[in-house]
Parts: sequence; structure tokens; C-alpha cells
Amino acid sequence: QVQLVESGGGLVQTGGSLRLSCAASGRTFSRNTMAWFRQASGKEREFVAKITYSGDGTYAADSMKGRFTISRDNAKNTLYLQMNSLKPEDTAVYYCNTYGPSWTWGQGTQVTVSS
Repeated sequence: QVQLVESGGGLVQTGGSLRLSCAASGRTFSRNTMAWFRQASGKEREFVAKITYSGDGTYAADSMKGRFTISRDNAKNTLYLQMNSLKPEDTAVYYCNTYGPSWTWGQGTQVTVSS
């Protein structure tokens, strides 16, 4: 079992920024395409962004384009999500995982954006 650990969430005001981090214990990300997901209270988990191993190929969901930037540091085995211009609708628990067959989901990190 791989333990995914997300961090960096918190409470910010509308228009604020946060940088989320994701690390894994027991296994490296290897060459997997990695991704961020989020789940708002009472809603289904949704895709946020993904990034290839090299970092050259990135994609973000339409509602996040221009505001969120996904990146990774393979040497540190760490995945990041830079979140700018945050909106109340971004409030959710954010999770990381592979974009392929999922590993066991971590606890996520709570992002709360106040209006």
C-alpha cells in the first residue's frame, strides 16, 4: 500500500493563493502521470489537473485553466499545485494520485476560500 500525503491547504480569501504539495511514502511516483483531484462537500470527486513525468505535458480542467498550475519535482518525488485567484467554489478537499490506475487515496488537504 502506498500512502499519499497532501499538505498546504488552508483558509484564504477570494483572490488569494495557496500551493499544495503531495508526497508518497512507500513508493515513488516513478514515471507515472500524476494528477490532482478535489471533492467538495456532498459532491463527487472531480479532476483538477495532470502532469506527465517530464513535466512538459500538463492539462487543467476548464474551470481551473489560467488559475491553477500543476508541477512536479521528480528528484524530490513531490507533486505541486499552485492555486491563484481562488474562488469560493474552489472550496474542497484536494487529493493527489496517479492519473492511471489509482493508488489508495490519501486524506487530502482542505482548501477553504471565503467570500
